[in-house]
Amino acid sequence: MIRMTDPVSKPLLEVRGLTKRFGGIAAVSDLSLTVAQGKILALMGPNGAGKTTTFNLIAGTLTPTSGTIIFDGQDISNFKPDERCKAGMARTFQITQPFDELTVIENVMVANMRFHRSMAEMRRDAMRQVEMVGLADRTNVYAKGLSTGERKRLEMARAMATRPKLLLMDEVTGGVDQKSIPGLLDLVKTLREEGQTLVIIEHNMGVINELSDRAIFMNQGVHMASGTPKEVAAHPQVVELYLGEETVDA
Repeated sequence: MIRMTDPVSKPLLEVRGLTKRFGGIAAVSDLSLTVAQGKILALMGPNGAGKTTTFNLIAGTLTPTSGTIIFDGQDISNFKPDERCKAGMARTFQITQPFDELTVIENVMVANMRFHRSMAEMRRDAMRQVEMVGLADRTNVYAKGLSTGERKRLEMARAMATRPKLLLMDEVTGGVDQKSIPGLLDLVKTLREEGQTLVIIEHNMGVINELSDRAIFMNQGVHMASGTPKEVAAHPQVVELYLGEETVDA
C-alpha cells in the first residue's frame, strides 16, 4: 500500500486502501492518500486512470468496495453526499450543473439556505460569494445564459457558499476558453491564500505546477507516483505515459 503524508500538518482528509470494483474491473485499487489542512493536492493521470471515480468515492456519490475515508478525524465512509456536505466537504463538476432556470444569485442562495433564517440573509451571504468569483455584474442573469467560464465561476461560488473545509474541484480549466483560465487560476490561488484545502483533478501540467503543493499520478486505478508536481512529472512512468499527450481526461 502506497501512502503519501504531509510531515508537518495533521491530515484533513485521509483515504486508506480505497478500492472500487465494477464487476471484475477495479476502477480504483488500494488507493491511500492524505491531504493536510490548507494544502492543494492534484490528481493526474491518463484517460481512465480513476481520478473522477476517486472523487465520486470521496464525495459519496459512489460506495467503495473496500477502504476507509477519514475526514476531519471522522470516519465518513458510509456517509451520504448531503451528510458529507454538512460535515464540510464540497465539490465542483467537470461538466457544470447549475440550475439553469435560476439566476446566478438564486443558484448560490440554494447552497447557503441552511445557514440562514431569512431570504435577505441568504441573499447578502450569496452576494459575497458572487462578488468573490467575479460575477457581480451577472447577478440576475439566468445560469443558462452564462459562458462556460462563467459557469465554472458559479460552480465555485455555490461550493464555497456551503462553507467547506475541503473543496474537490474536477477539471479546474476543462472546457474553458484560454482568456478565462488566468482568472480561474487567480480564484484558486485566493482560496489557497485564505487557507482553503483543495483536491483538484487537472490535466494541464502548467496549471498543476502553478497551483498544487503535491500531486498523485494514477493509471488504471493504481497510484503510481506521488510527490511535488515537478517530482511526479519527472517520474519515468509518468513521462512514458504522458509522452505526446496534450490533454488527459478523467
